[in-house]
Amino acid sequence: YEQYILKVTAGPTYDTSTHTSVPVNTEKPISISSEHLDAKVTVRIKDYRGLPKDSPSTSPYFSHPSHPYDRYSISFSFTPKSPISGADLVFGNDFDHPIRDRLPPLFDKAFGIVKWWIDPGLEGDVYGDEPYLYGALLSSINVLNISASGEDKKDEEESEIFAEDTSALEQNLPATSAARQKHFLTPANRTAFEFTPGHTYNCDFFNPYLDFNEFALKLGYGLPPISILGHWDGKEALRYVLKNRATGTELLVIIFTLVP
Repeated sequence: YEQYILKVTAGPTYDTSTHTSVPVNTEKPISISSEHLDAKVTVRIKDYRGLPKDSPSTSPYFSHPSHPYDRYSISFSFTPKSPISGADLVFGNDFDHPIRDRLPPLFDKAFGIVKWWIDPGLEGDVYGDEPYLYGALLSSINVLNISASGEDKKDEEESEIFAEDTSALEQNLPATSAARQKHFLTPANRTAFEFTPGHTYNCDFFNPYLDFNEFALKLGYGLPPISILGHWDGKEALRYVLKNRATGTELLVIIFTLVP
């Protein structure tokens, strides 16, 4: 993997011509606007080596008491321009071509561990022609912090480390991340929730398992690191998407590409 470096872009659609380069580890968010939402994106990667060339190799985020073991963070805030049902808004990975021939041998076992231990709400089909792994945003996202729209808590130029806080809502949601994730594993609870233009939803997705520098999944549990690179054709990109499943519309897309 030493011959590759990482490039991260983000935009409102799958079409990379709409994307902007994400300045990894700079704590400066990029802004994205579309007919569906206004969003900001910050990406942090531990031991980063990639583009832009002068990017910091780490972020103060990884020294924060909440994140000593995490390897990356995809942090984003969005204000929808029309209401979206909590049952329909998903976050995850998808591809526009089959990957079944390139999945590492231990993938099924790894996926079982991820679903059991990390995100029971994850659903997907990695063997289809357009593979995907999605979880409902409400039950998948590690941190959900909700504020009234227009209530900017910090200087625009600076990213912040979000902490769980849904107290801006009138409905009483569980106070901790884990309890909120569990609450929204119940489909009826997701259906009862609505993402509205009156609120900004600040999200942080992170974990200690995916090492972007080696493009390897490091789950532990006696499993060796599962390299995604060994099954790579040099063109693959890992795509994260925030999507309205009811309409099939992508709302926010972040792409990690290895470039030689």
